[in-house]
Amino acid sequence: MNSVYILLGGNVGNKRKNLAIAHRMIREKACFIKRLSNIYETEAWGFEDSGTFLNQAAEMETSLKPLEVLEKVRSIEADFGRRRDQRIRYQPRRMDIDILFYNSDVINLPGLIIPHPLLHLRNFVLVPLCELAADFVHPVFNKTILQLKNECKDEKWTRLAAD
Repeated sequence: MNSVYILLGGNVGNKRKNLAIAHRMIREKACFIKRLSNIYETEAWGFEDSGTFLNQAAEMETSLKPLEVLEKVRSIEADFGRRRDQRIRYQPRRMDIDILFYNSDVINLPGLIIPHPLLHLRNFVLVPLCELAADFVHPVFNKTILQLKNECKDEKWTRLAAD
């Protein structure tokens, strides 16, 4: 079995319900969710005036290969109405799912880079991920997630979401 860390998030619609629906969809598409972080409310990163996001990290186990995981993730995003527009990188969305790590593998394929190339720059990723994998060593930077979180210069806020 492969260990995969992902980040789920969205800022459109009933954000908490969307996360719950995404969990169900992930389970249905052959990935076992081992653990979930708390849900965090976060400031938008990369664009302004779009409303806050709810983000959550998940640790999954799967027999799927990396490109198969990507296919499942994109299928779930599409089910939420996501349409990828290469001209607009950051935009409001009902669901965004990023693959952060696949085991400790380093993968660089067209359309798939693992570890996620920006995770070390984003508090909204590092804070929930730290709950699940504080001691996990980033295979490129050779630092733990906790070290990356403590070194992160991101000034956008990330706080536990109210129930």
